Amino acid sequence: MKDIKSLDLNLLKALDALLDQRNVTRAAARLGVTQPAMSGMLTRLRDTFDDPLFVRAQRGIEPTERALALAIPLKQVLGEVQTLLQPPVFDPATATQRFTMASTDYAMRAIALPFLSTLKRLAPNIQVALLLVNDTQMLTQLERGVIDLALVSPEYTCPDLHARKLFDEHYVCVLREGHPLVREQADLTLDRFCELDHGLVSYTGGGFRGATDEALEKLGRQRRVTVSIKSFLIVLDLLRASDMVSVLPSRLVTGLEGLAVFEPPVSIPGYTNMAAWHERTHRDPAQRWLRQLLFDICFDCPPGHAAQDYAAAPR
Repeated sequence: MKDIKSLDLNLLKALDALLDQRNVTRAAARLGVTQPAMSGMLTRLRDTFDDPLFVRAQRGIEPTERALALAIPLKQVLGEVQTLLQPPVFDPATATQRFTMASTDYAMRAIALPFLSTLKRLAPNIQVALLLVNDTQMLTQLERGVIDLALVSPEYTCPDLHARKLFDEHYVCVLREGHPLVREQADLTLDRFCELDHGLVSYTGGGFRGATDEALEKLGRQRRVTVSIKSFLIVLDLLRASDMVSVLPSRLVTGLEGLAVFEPPVSIPGYTNMAAWHERTHRDPAQRWLRQLLFDICFDCPPGHAAQDYAAAPR
């Protein structure tokens, strides 16, 4: 071969047809071209490989030794090209891909049981990395393939990303089971709510104010936020070890032992959970299957067993 840059893929298909048919007319019919066109391709093939390739015979044409030597590797090359043109097939049972998801520690807890346990059953060899989401770097991380999927609230999605709503979340007040309010079997009134020490989860860290405070201000009230924590999981331990109260997403605490849940005595806006991903993974079969599994689990599971959540503003 003189130069691969000068080789037309259609010439290889023509050579394959000539080797199979041993007849110019039949080879032309197989490729859907005219006999003169096939003869022209044979001329170009001879020039490309610097060999006659075929000689006239009593019943058509016979390949030269050079043409016969090309037959098997030619089939392999055409088969590999055809594979490139076919959509990739994804089999969860044998797949070994790695999937990276960005979320808060709250979302990590919420997806751990239903998503990862189901994934391990259906696709035992897939690796999943759970990273803490970084709002300022999320788009760049998705573009560069550092992460494949991010669990975010709507304000962090943008036109450059694909996004899908997962579910709406609401907030509850959480105390330890042995809290005096629980022992007294008393209601969590607005007065008592404001009197208690509050632990606030500040996603950005160091904040002592959230949507709960804004809701209280509309009523002319305020609460006492004495502890600000960046981690949802640590605040659960803090509540179990103190008489503090915290306003938390309902799906984080449903079914957890050692905690009591009350409806807030003030109306606190909830938030929407979204999944966001980049165009680069939008059509990938493995990514599509993993996303669909996440969506199915999210829709099928009751609160407390949902596949994913994202922490909204501090409450």
